[in-house]
Amino acid sequence: MRLSRMRNVMAWTLVVLLLIVVVLLGIRIAGLSALPELEPWHRLVPQELEVSELDASDWQAYLAVEAALFERLQRELIEPVTVSGKAPYSRYASNSPVYPGNLPHDWNRSFILQPQGPARGVVVLLHGLTDSPYSLRHIARHLSEQGLLAVVPRMPGHGTVPAALTDAHWEQWLAATRLAVREARRQVPDEPLYLLGYSNGGALALRYSLAALEDEQLAMPQRLVLISPMIGVTSYARYAGLAALPALLPAFAKSAWMNVLPEFNPFKYNSFPVHAARQTYELTHEVQSAFDAAEADGRLSRLPPVLAFQSLADSTVSTPAVVRHLFERLPANGSELVIFDINRSQAASSLLRADMSGLLETLLPPAQRDYDLTVVGVAQGGGRQVEARRIAAGEREALVTPLNVEYPSQLFSLSHVALPFPTDDPLYGSEPTSAEFYGVALGTLAPRGEHGVLVVGLDSLQRMTSNPFYAYLRERIDEDL
Repeated sequence: MRLSRMRNVMAWTLVVLLLIVVVLLGIRIAGLSALPELEPWHRLVPQELEVSELDASDWQAYLAVEAALFERLQRELIEPVTVSGKAPYSRYASNSPVYPGNLPHDWNRSFILQPQGPARGVVVLLHGLTDSPYSLRHIARHLSEQGLLAVVPRMPGHGTVPAALTDAHWEQWLAATRLAVREARRQVPDEPLYLLGYSNGGALALRYSLAALEDEQLAMPQRLVLISPMIGVTSYARYAGLAALPALLPAFAKSAWMNVLPEFNPFKYNSFPVHAARQTYELTHEVQSAFDAAEADGRLSRLPPVLAFQSLADSTVSTPAVVRHLFERLPANGSELVIFDINRSQAASSLLRADMSGLLETLLPPAQRDYDLTVVGVAQGGGRQVEARRIAAGEREALVTPLNVEYPSQLFSLSHVALPFPTDDPLYGSEPTSAEFYGVALGTLAPRGEHGVLVVGLDSLQRMTSNPFYAYLRERIDEDL
């Protein structure tokens, strides 16, 4: 009798779960009408190298495959789109102002920057999800001027069409990281090796280094530099794959996408597929599993020091995860976390949400830590002058350094995407240089009007896209590398 009841309970539980899934899928399908129709760049999926092929390739072979990808896009996508005249302001029309082929340089492709003289070291720079090598060009150029060879690979699925991310996997990105490190070591075999990762690239840099702890064939970097590292993402990403289930039926192809937007950015996708969200979760989970394994067998003590830069306000990755799932797990090896605080000046503080205003103290209460901590924010007096408050590992007292710069009055925080871009960046900068122009100056847009008029939400255009404290970030990287 008891066994029969248990079976009945399990059966009803299964029925309820199935009903919940059906209802959620129904809601998902009903919401698809709000998404625009898919364009050719949401459907064409270029063929990238698989993991085994990447591991068997060298840099020149990868560049050849990359060139073939762009030739196919030109032939099968860009030429028909241009002739149709339906996308006059798209990166996929050759007569458009934002078409990469018409711009001063196409930064969607992998590149290497050589130093002027003999290289004193080599750095591999890994860009973020939906991004391209453009996002790290300023740092790469600066480091090459400082004597480092800079290797910047394009991650598979990036720099081409958003649909490429419906098929790309994090294992391919990690294999591309291994390929770039092999090339770095081939060109500079004996000098120091560094890894610098932005966003998703930060997770890749960590996963590679954790793998190098157990695989002697992988070159171990001497230092990791992480910018807005993707250590933790929202819980939705874990179940993102379920949202794409209706896409198995052609009539519901739009369900494979979280966002379907016009592609007016020449070096970053605006549209975002569900599959990509799932890959971010899998990669961050893989990093934590690798941490667990390295900690269990004592290898974690050999992990290289980490210098990380993180905006306290970050809607893309979890700032608490950077603190708790990365820095609180690191050995006492000279690592440092730099937090860019929100604007606590008198003019802005009254508008701050209570949970954001108290987040720094919640995350980083006064305590001795195994890593250095620096907070970049307004001085205690309540004005807009910015200072760096640095607390060394094992200490409680801060060393305060004025930065001789003010927190911009109209800015209440930095953002996930702002950190690697100086304010004079021609695409994302708030004060773009006139020396270059890339078809649009996204950092200067300040639209005002009614909701529902623009093809993108006002919130996306109001997000800070460059870093007024970039000089400090660059200075700290120079100290480490």
